[in-house]
Amino acid sequence: MIHSDNDPIVAIATAAGRGGIGIVRVSFSKTLDREMQTALFDEKTVLLPRHAHLLPFKDETGHTLDRAIVLFFPAPNSYTGESVIELQAHGGPMLMKMILQAVLEKARGMGIRLADPGEFTKRAYMNGQMDLAQAEAVADLIDAVSESAVQAASRSLQGDFSRAVHEISEEVNELRAFVEATLDFPEEEVDHLHASHILSRIADVKTALEDVINNARQGSVLREGVTVAIVGSPNVGKSSLLNALACQEVAIVTDIPGTTRDKIEHWVNINGIPVKMVDTAGIRETVDVVESKGIERTLAEIRKADVVLHLTDASGCVADDERVLERVLAEVRKGVPLVNVCNKTDLLAKKKSGENFFISARTGDGLPALKDHLLQVVGMASSTDGLFMARERHLVCLKGALEHIRIAVDMGSDISMIELLAEELRLAGRDLGDILGETTSDDILGIIFGKFCIGK
Repeated sequence: MIHSDNDPIVAIATAAGRGGIGIVRVSFSKTLDREMQTALFDEKTVLLPRHAHLLPFKDETGHTLDRAIVLFFPAPNSYTGESVIELQAHGGPMLMKMILQAVLEKARGMGIRLADPGEFTKRAYMNGQMDLAQAEAVADLIDAVSESAVQAASRSLQGDFSRAVHEISEEVNELRAFVEATLDFPEEEVDHLHASHILSRIADVKTALEDVINNARQGSVLREGVTVAIVGSPNVGKSSLLNALACQEVAIVTDIPGTTRDKIEHWVNINGIPVKMVDTAGIRETVDVVESKGIERTLAEIRKADVVLHLTDASGCVADDERVLERVLAEVRKGVPLVNVCNKTDLLAKKKSGENFFISARTGDGLPALKDHLLQVVGMASSTDGLFMARERHLVCLKGALEHIRIAVDMGSDISMIELLAEELRLAGRDLGDILGETTSDDILGIIFGKFCIGK
């Protein structure tokens, strides 16, 4: 069935499961204000804008389902930019389902339907309540797994990221206009470019873009988190290290080699940065079919990891196997940091030092330094204050814009390059516009909002 963006929509806006309060949200055209109120309640009911009303909500047969707090937000002063009614009732799953069904039945004549995932936020974007980067920040705020991620997503939702991109975009468009104007006066091309300081301004745009990309890259880490694979021979203490970093017994620890047969994942918070620690099966030669499968999965995790911790036994109780390191190195992606960590320093009479990190997963010795180093190698050692949330899509667009600006900088004031210079500025502006949704296709919008939860 083909849906229209003008259809009235309804969905449960609170999370699945039991709760003290549940919310059913309805969004519809302003022209349906009176008709919707009458359909959901009765002809005598008049909902005052932004006032809480305690009203009985009945199903289509007239049976009272619950007494609900009802809020009415007339267009355009609502989340979606359309008129919105929210029903706040007791949060039982069955009650929420019955209220939702009653709304669908009572407003059937107006063509109401269930909202698609993210459709409320999509309408907010389409009605100019927010740009695309802000709309994406809504989902990021919901999915945030650390305080720093919440703060970064909040800054993006408030428009910090959008303003930074918009300022650069405006400068690029203005520069493009200057350059294109010179095409009408070819005899004055070079003088015009110098007089308007076009070339130096393009260089300034390059610097500004690099700063935004650096911020966005760190914001992407806050959103996606960092995946750290812990690898090494059996019994070097991989599971003990995971438990120490998680501050709880996540993995089983025994003296029997090959205890961990499959990967164990656990999110930990290091100075506000979400880090997914992956405890893997010990790498060794084995004829055990199950353990071999675990080792295969270990190698797969190494290929996906952002950082690889190669753990060895500092006490010498478990001999180093050079073949383990060779197999690890063969799987690590280019550019991914490999950190060598020597565990079990508590079994040493004298503390060792060197290029490797020496720790004791049992006592916690050396763990603070290891945590700091992990943040350093992923570029997150500094404060997260001022960071905004960003996605891989944003980074692709920013890098694309930067590449066009770099080409423009390299062209300099070459007279034969004026038309190409204008084109590079146009392409840079297009990439920046994609971030804010100014030039984004419907297919991309479908992908973005399709990943939202229903009711948002």
